[in-house]
Amino acid sequence: MRRVLCLVLALLLFVGMGFSVFAEVPPKKIALTFDDGPHASYTAEILSILKEYGIKATFFVVGQNAEEHPSLVKQAAEEGHEIGNHTYSHPKLKEQNAESFSYELEKTRAVIEGITGVSPILFRPPEGFREGVIKTVAKEQGYQMVLWSVDTEDWRGLSADRIEKAIIKDVKDGSIILCHDYVAGQSHTPEALRRVIPKLLAEGYEFVTVSDLVRKR
Repeated sequence: MRRVLCLVLALLLFVGMGFSVFAEVPPKKIALTFDDGPHASYTAEILSILKEYGIKATFFVVGQNAEEHPSLVKQAAEEGHEIGNHTYSHPKLKEQNAESFSYELEKTRAVIEGITGVSPILFRPPEGFREGVIKTVAKEQGYQMVLWSVDTEDWRGLSADRIEKAIIKDVKDGSIILCHDYVAGQSHTPEALRRVIPKLLAEGYEFVTVSDLVRKR
């Protein structure tokens, strides 16, 4: 009888410890990022969705678009989202020399700082090009270059289904998801976000800014 009682107590202790350890497992952290904006309607809709779910993201803005829609950049910053530099005119970086590329970065930095009061520390190169003078100049200006690990290819005007599947298929702890809040033509990104965000939240993912993701690795 005593042996049975001891076994039962040991089992209860083990199960209790198991629940305790499970409860302390940290959430899986991912960063949702948006390039090329702001856009008058798409950025506004995306900000509304992010606010609805109480999550943070990182917006890599194009300087000339930020000048055209400063209120959206300001709103994003005030709502706790991170603002990064994505050049001033989104040029073909392969064709840039050090002087022209430096201007692209400096001009956009001034635009962002003028709107938000904060100087950006993150830079995402258009098309992911980071060779030669691009890498050198960005480093000289103190930027941390950020690429991505999950590419939705939403800039192609893909359906919400395809965008959602692209994220679900490749997402994992530490993922940086590339989306666009400025798309030439019709964008299905907002619709895809309304589907995928609650699914990922239900799976235990936590959405953080890129800086928070890097800092917590």
